[in-house]
Amino acid sequence: MHLTIELDREVDGRWIADIAELNVLLYAESKDEAIRKAEAAAREIIADRIAHGELPVEAANPEFAVAA
Repeated sequence: MHLTIELDREVDGRWIADIAELNVLLYAESKDEAIRKAEAAAREIIADRIAHGELPVEAANPEFAVAA
């Protein structure tokens, strides 16, 4: 599974990470933190979807690309 993390920065300095494929949108204080949080959230969502039969087991190891 290939996922793209889109990054943006708010005027107040917070970073936004968005993974549109999974409807993940979150804020963080730094760019690196935003990426880490997005990847962690994506892995949790994928694991939950696998557990509920919504995704195949092969989706358990997603590959992330970061687009800024």
